[in-house]
Amino acid sequence: MGTILRGIAASSGIAIAKAYRLVEPDLSIEKKTVSDTTSEIKRLQDALTISISDLEAIRDKTKLELGEDKAEIFDAHIFILNDPELINQVEDKIKSESLNAEYALKEVTDMFIEMFEQMDNEYMRERAADIRDVRKRVLSHLLGVKIVNPSLIEEDAILVAEDLTPSDTAQLNRQYVKAFTTNVGGRTSHSAIMARSMEIPAVVGTKTATEVIKDGDLIIVDGLKGEVHVNPSEEVVQQYKKEQIRFEEQKAEWAKLLHEKTKSVDGHEVHLVANIGTPQDLEGVINNGGEGVGLFRTEFLYMGRNELPTEEEQFEAYKTVLEGLKGQPVVVRTLDIGGDKELPYLNLPKEMNPFLGFRAIRLCLEEQSIFRTQLRALLRASIYGNLKIMFPMIATLDEFRTAKEMLQEERQKLISEGIQVSDEIEVGIMVEIPSTAVMADLFAKEVDFFSIGTNDLIQYTMAADRMNEKVSYLYQPYNPAILRLVKMVIDAAHKEGKWVGMCGEMAGDELAIPLLLGLGLDEFSMSATSILKARAQILRLSKKEMEDLAQKALQMSTTNEVIAAVKAVIEK
Repeated sequence: MGTILRGIAASSGIAIAKAYRLVEPDLSIEKKTVSDTTSEIKRLQDALTISISDLEAIRDKTKLELGEDKAEIFDAHIFILNDPELINQVEDKIKSESLNAEYALKEVTDMFIEMFEQMDNEYMRERAADIRDVRKRVLSHLLGVKIVNPSLIEEDAILVAEDLTPSDTAQLNRQYVKAFTTNVGGRTSHSAIMARSMEIPAVVGTKTATEVIKDGDLIIVDGLKGEVHVNPSEEVVQQYKKEQIRFEEQKAEWAKLLHEKTKSVDGHEVHLVANIGTPQDLEGVINNGGEGVGLFRTEFLYMGRNELPTEEEQFEAYKTVLEGLKGQPVVVRTLDIGGDKELPYLNLPKEMNPFLGFRAIRLCLEEQSIFRTQLRALLRASIYGNLKIMFPMIATLDEFRTAKEMLQEERQKLISEGIQVSDEIEVGIMVEIPSTAVMADLFAKEVDFFSIGTNDLIQYTMAADRMNEKVSYLYQPYNPAILRLVKMVIDAAHKEGKWVGMCGEMAGDELAIPLLLGLGLDEFSMSATSILKARAQILRLSKKEMEDLAQKALQMSTTNEVIAAVKAVIEK
């Protein structure tokens, strides 16, 4: 009899495969005295040989998939493990002090790390991180524990982790990773959002997945009910195989709406577009009937690497997406780093409260060379499609004006260099800070559009960190306070003849969609896999009836009242 874990259904679908635990190994070591130093040195040599072999495999795979420049770091790591100055010192320590290989390796590498960290030259200081990295690998082989590397998975697997960082998810091999489950997280955590964009099932917030599930266990991830079955019986496996078929049949029904317009029963049309993270997500947008991109999260171009992407690399990525969508709108959000998204190579200070800290537009206005490089790449790509640029985390009109001014400056520079730039670029902002929603009437006079980022707007309005499970009950998309802010933004924009999208997870939520239709939202941007299901739902709704529902919801006092009212309408 298997075990059932319950969590949050973060990405729909069903997957059956063996578990791959993405858990940091325990590399704690003790100082030991050894009598046979010759065999201890042999242990060290064997661990070095396997580590070099690992690194060569990773280097070759990286070169193939990401190019020569990304693979160079692994050449540097191989060089360290072949460096006689380092290795001879470890062997001498084993011999002269009768030490175990693990402890001798730690002692010598600590000395090198300290030496490099104290150097004035930044390049040399960075070598300390390389030594830490290779030491971890050699220690894992000496201790007989596995270092996890999701990019090297070469058979169907379901990832099991405490949580998945954006850089973890950026490295996943989509061919083999069939689903994942985590101990923490909610529907709006980055791991959940990535699962939906990768079109794989996910159950998050199980609390105990990493404790209960062992490497190689057969598991079923039910992203419809929010369940994970560990070592299920054959009967349960067969039952889920039938469920998989049923889900695929449902998807086939939705697929019939691929080229349909999204119109309510009384003829009101809205646009359904997709949230993406990389140009690779484009296929999902097209295959799921997306009418464009409502949010291109450009930070994923900056992740899973050791340096900032060049202007040329960014230009190619933006050009690919714009050309691929053949004139359909593409809303590109400028760099949104900070909060739970870090770039180690920027060496930003640790903050007490990063979600309210130095992030997104605040960082870009300070680190102008990073921002201007991105703006140039976007402007150069603009002639290849229908580009709209969106600034994140705008709290004041001054921030918007400064960012727009920098965009205009880069535009003029490019034109003076003889480089063509589109005249049709709309410039808007994400509304994710309550002060901006409250001032929407003034912002609406200056922006070309709004896109409401509900993931952050909800947590800032309710003063509840969306990653903190203790206060997750306050993450309430249907709370009348949130609905009133959304209405305020939509009304302000429409008064000025501007359009409003929503790119937070609320836009694809089947309970929120009727309310948003009634509030007058123009564009719903969601994970590509949610588009056809949302289209099927809107085709059955009356705009007039949803307006009445939304008006009533705005006067209600609690989230539960709103949910009950929506369910009464959509379930009749």
